[in-house]
Amino acid sequence: MEPFPLAAPAFNGNSRVVAAGNAFEWLRQGWALFVFNPGVWIALTLVLLVIIIGLSIVPLVGTLAANLFTPLLGAGMLLACQKAADGEALEIADLFAGFKQNTGNLVMVGVLYMVAMLLIMFIVVVLGGGSIAGGLMMGHAAGFGLALGGLMIAMLLSLVLLVPLFMAIWFAPALVFFNNMPPVEALRASFNACLKNTLPLLVYSLVVMVLMFFAALPVGLGFLVLIPVLSGSVYASYRDVFVAN
Repeated sequence: MEPFPLAAPAFNGNSRVVAAGNAFEWLRQGWALFVFNPGVWIALTLVLLVIIIGLSIVPLVGTLAANLFTPLLGAGMLLACQKAADGEALEIADLFAGFKQNTGNLVMVGVLYMVAMLLIMFIVVVLGGGSIAGGLMMGHAAGFGLALGGLMIAMLLSLVLLVPLFMAIWFAPALVFFNNMPPVEALRASFNACLKNTLPLLVYSLVVMVLMFFAALPVGLGFLVLIPVLSGSVYASYRDVFVAN
């Protein structure tokens, strides 16, 4: 006989289907988490942006490093969301929680994301870039038409390939950080959850695009509020779809 208490079964990544209107509730909860302590949230966002922008401007390795660190920093923002939801005090150090817990698996999520992005870029350049370059070299009206066609192909390919990638990465950091799921399983569970909840995520995406437009108007300062609100909404969507602590 197994000794008591019995160990809880490992989280298997099962997700549920939610209503389209839940997208608005995710954003409402994200706002509620932000107003819990807006000063610390803005400070966290400033540090996050400095790190991401600082890494991105480093030639060659900067963008790769930013992709690797994104799940780690995202996990820190999610921990801050959990603490705010539990009424606990937030700290700037929360942003770096991913460097202390499940770090290896979070880095592997970043590696897989980076490899997928590079592969998508290669496919888009090979299939769409050739038409653009050839059309521009021709110079006359037919050439510009060919270049425009190549640009449209590149944009369509990017959309078709990036959407599944974003679906796989959406919940993955939360599943790895909170539920100790292996990276590949977390990516698969995230993709399946997004596939089952296409409608609420579509509604969410459309609303977020509108919010991003208005956030960009005051010289981009609106993102100091929008980024923590969106982080809170991602945390709310994770809790809603996976019904997990």
